[in-house]
Amino acid sequence: MNLLKIAEQSFAGEKKEFPAFKAGDTVTVSYRIKEGNKERIQDFKGDVIRVSGSEEKKRFTVRKMSGSVGVERIFPMDSPFIEKIAVTKYGKVRRAKLYYLRGLTGKKARIQERRVK
Repeated sequence: MNLLKIAEQSFAGEKKEFPAFKAGDTVTVSYRIKEGNKERIQDFKGDVIRVSGSEEKKRFTVRKMSGSVGVERIFPMDSPFIEKIAVTKYGKVRRAKLYYLRGLTGKKARIQERRVK
């Protein structure tokens, strides 16, 4: 047996359940931030640009516009600092990686909403 897998399994704590989402969806990630000896929860709301990795090592990139500047952040799914993930809107896209959004501004950068049953 692989020693690395055994070590990972022993350190794996309780798993948080998050809603299913994919690229194009708008999500709000509540992330716990430590500043000195204080802790607070900050919401990061934006579009999911990509979901990469597999099973426990899954990561997703969220992009938001802060004023006229685009801000991207990569969140690991197994991070203990993620409090919750809420899907605000389901997007209708044809690609798994939406890097082309980086070059678009205004109405061109909008993602059409997908109906969910």
